[in-house]
Amino acid sequence: MTDAIDIHGTCAPRFAAVRDAFAANFADAPEGLNEQAARFSVLIEGETVVDLWAGHADTARTIPFTDTTLTPVFSTGKAVMAVLMATAVQAGDLDYDQTVASLWPAFAAQGKQDVTVAQMLSHQSGLPGFSQAVDPAIWFDAAAVAETLAAQAPMWAPGAASGYHPITVGYLANEVFRRATGRTLGQALRQDFPDLDLWIGLPEAEHGRVAQMRKPTAAPDLGPIDAIKQAAFLDRGSAPGGRGSAEWRKMEIPSANLHGTALGLARMLGVVANDGHLGDRPVLSADTLSQLTRERIHGPDKVLPFVISWAAGLMRNDGLNVFGPGASLGHYGWGGSMAMADPSRRLSAAYVMTRQSPHLIGDPRAVRLLEALYEAL
Repeated sequence: MTDAIDIHGTCAPRFAAVRDAFAANFADAPEGLNEQAARFSVLIEGETVVDLWAGHADTARTIPFTDTTLTPVFSTGKAVMAVLMATAVQAGDLDYDQTVASLWPAFAAQGKQDVTVAQMLSHQSGLPGFSQAVDPAIWFDAAAVAETLAAQAPMWAPGAASGYHPITVGYLANEVFRRATGRTLGQALRQDFPDLDLWIGLPEAEHGRVAQMRKPTAAPDLGPIDAIKQAAFLDRGSAPGGRGSAEWRKMEIPSANLHGTALGLARMLGVVANDGHLGDRPVLSADTLSQLTRERIHGPDKVLPFVISWAAGLMRNDGLNVFGPGASLGHYGWGGSMAMADPSRRLSAAYVMTRQSPHLIGDPRAVRLLEALYEAL
């Protein structure tokens, strides 16, 4: 296949079909080649074998998308959050089996006293959104969000089922992490992984590197709507609003506003793929990695219209088949971004893009790239 768009980066010869698939994603775009940008990065045993990017960082098509362009990846950031939480377990500051209330006594209200850290991270705590109407500006006050969620009754019996917490899980995790370690997740990311171009809470000095996004042309399919899905996704206060994009970028929302590069995401997920190591640096022990990745609950999710096997903050590929054909783990983000790890092949990969789609999990562009990648292995 001849590239129909100017593609930059590197691609080992054995993965030529991945480059073809990357080009095909642009060729198939209904609005044309110039209306999007994307990057796809793949590491095997910590070594970069594919790192491709193309397109423009702005909708006016005046700024090229480069290897230093940052992209908001929304819920794909939950994969980074999961690894960061595991580092607190590794350090002995946190235990997946301890109750949230053991660190945060107010959280015990309304029958939540037995919710464990692992259950909270695997979307079992029953707090996918606010049960009462709130002003969207509340999300810019982390203390107010934490206080409101701690006092709220769960929307189902905690531990009985998963129900995806699109945004709230990031505030819950950040509060637990802060109480356990004395740092926020955003601070830990920059201090412990300074060589990864990943940011939870983006300083204003970095905003000029951020690509402009094109929102989906259709709403995601959540299946039949009930009060739980309404609170999670559809209420006026279910997502931040009222302060503008600059303030949103600066906030620390580990579940929803990570900004970064595909290469940075693939390197972070490489910790999961490579026996807990980031390059030569040990990050997680075999025991901690096992605790992070093992199944915590498996069944019909109360928010997403899928049967999901959840680890401690990561989606397991079992039954979803959206991270290639193997026993992989990862996370997708609103609009199509994705980060994944396949420990059996010591492989990690990430996809970011500026043209968003309505797919909640398994965006066809990312799936196409992963299919080409695995065929080449």
